[in-house]
Amino acid sequence: MGAFKQLDSDLFVWTDTCNVYVLRDGNAGMLIDLGDGSVLDHLGELGITSLEWVLFTHHHREQCQGGPKLEPFIARGTQVAAPEAEREIFENPLKFRRMRPTLNDQFSVYGASYVRVPLAPIKISKTFKRMDDFAWRGREFWCVHIGGHSPGMMAYCLPSNGKFTVFCGDLMRSGAKMQTWYDSEFDYGFAKGLYELANNSAQIAGYDPALLLPSHGAPVKNARAEINEYTAKLRRLGELYVRGYEINRFANCDQDNVSRPSVVPHLWQLSKHLFKFRGPDYWVNFAMIISDSGKALLVDCGLFDRKFLDTALERAKERLGLKSIDAIFVTHMHGDHALDAEHIRQKWGAKLWTMHGIADTFERAWDYDLAALLPAYTDRSVPAPGPLKFDRVLRDGDVIQWEGFTFVVDWMPGQTKYHACLHGEIDGKTVAFTGDNIFASTVDPRQGGNEAVVARNGAILEEGYLYAASYLHGIAPDLIIGGHCWALGEPRGLIERYQQRASDLRDAFQALSPEDDYRYMFDPYWVQAHPYRVIVQPGGEATVALRVRNFREREQTHRVDLVLPPGISATPAFVEGKQNGPGISETPIKLKATADAKRGLQLVALEITRDGQRHGQLFDFIVHVGEVQSETPKATAPEKKAGY
Repeated sequence: MGAFKQLDSDLFVWTDTCNVYVLRDGNAGMLIDLGDGSVLDHLGELGITSLEWVLFTHHHREQCQGGPKLEPFIARGTQVAAPEAEREIFENPLKFRRMRPTLNDQFSVYGASYVRVPLAPIKISKTFKRMDDFAWRGREFWCVHIGGHSPGMMAYCLPSNGKFTVFCGDLMRSGAKMQTWYDSEFDYGFAKGLYELANNSAQIAGYDPALLLPSHGAPVKNARAEINEYTAKLRRLGELYVRGYEINRFANCDQDNVSRPSVVPHLWQLSKHLFKFRGPDYWVNFAMIISDSGKALLVDCGLFDRKFLDTALERAKERLGLKSIDAIFVTHMHGDHALDAEHIRQKWGAKLWTMHGIADTFERAWDYDLAALLPAYTDRSVPAPGPLKFDRVLRDGDVIQWEGFTFVVDWMPGQTKYHACLHGEIDGKTVAFTGDNIFASTVDPRQGGNEAVVARNGAILEEGYLYAASYLHGIAPDLIIGGHCWALGEPRGLIERYQQRASDLRDAFQALSPEDDYRYMFDPYWVQAHPYRVIVQPGGEATVALRVRNFREREQTHRVDLVLPPGISATPAFVEGKQNGPGISETPIKLKATADAKRGLQLVALEITRDGQRHGQLFDFIVHVGEVQSETPKATAPEKKAGY
């Protein structure tokens, strides 16, 4: 039987990029998922001469990357079924990749897509809704929506003699483990996917499966106990994952208890030289230091009604002696912290400053596949912002001398690794401007302080909240000025809780990880092409850097093959390598388009094998042949407020 393993008299599994389950009835057969399609060449070993159905549990590329091999079978009568909620992903995959995404694109986290679409359309002949059933040759399948790992994932529950065999896709792996985390981030850190995973796992536990057949890993016999263990782990993660402050409940109570009204309406004062805005349910990004000479330095500037902002600053001229705005320092890569920076530059002549590593995410935003990039924002009153150019780009540890004040700029990742901290003494206190890294009550011991946990921010915890907590502990600020109008006085106790919460969060992810290091299942960038979006002219060339990361203190081998569309070639076509410890290897790849290459958006998949284990086409990047036409947003993007 070659690579087939027999699970029951007429039930087999073939494993390549995923587990492909084969049901046999005489000379007829059915597949649950397809993998790379190699199973199709071996069905005769099981005596199967007629493949009648292929049922997909979900759309992820490693489940269906062999789709083109199905075409001759479909021509002979094979039918293909999938979840109704994912039909369009199978049939129109390029709809979910854009050269110019916006915040509210379907199946995205603020513009970064979380669906892993097939390279080529797969025609679906039948779909299943949330609680359908399906009969095949005397077998009755109960079709149950189990979204959470993908938006519409379906379990196929097969009863026999009072017991259930459940084909569960990537709901759970053996050992009460999770296949990947980044596939379950359906929103900006509000845990929609996590809650779906837990609730749908509990639903499947109710079937008391005699045999649970996941898309990856070993079958699980008598699975209820493992599923219950899994849901307990998911509950624990949920306690830590959602923000460590009272988001959407009592956050306004804790947002700012230290500033007082200034002589300018709604511009509040923290000390003689330090100001910020405050208002009911108000979450703009802005802090202002006014020197004795009337010059100002802003930290972040975004999410304003510009008429309101202009009025407030004119009143600051009249009442606070504001004469000029020298510069705006942008703390991190999220567009909502710089939406109004260009406006201030045009009106006041302010220079724009930020830190090395952050500047590029504004100046060449579409090179990145990240959440909440500046040009992803649209607004009813102003055009969508374009690239933002900086006048001064600082390095880690640089010192700024400005109007008698001394500030230090440090890399301080947290919510995203593309993040800095500006800190120095203002009016006798050590003040840290921390962007979106820490928000919470300083006196409530239940609050741990972390902002949104979003993998597509580039946010592994060692380059995120764990680092930020250790950093803040080291500089011991007297006052933290965060983004979105937060001001935290005497934050030492909060910083300690923040450090503990980040450590506990890492432990919760590790408990769910099938790998010895959780970062492989958490990080959607451990293999990536940079830039993510490449433009190449017909007959022309372009270069991308293929990056592979080793997180561990031991040797790692890898091979990455580029799976290319017709008309595009790559030199080299694959990359093999060995890394002896932690780090990132980078290989330049030259892409070439033939003169007659199909114009428009194309997708390149990265087929990954690491340490001898084949992972399939996990990641991708975009190649656009020819000039990019403007893409009109489908709808106005929501204000990025409570998601920060």
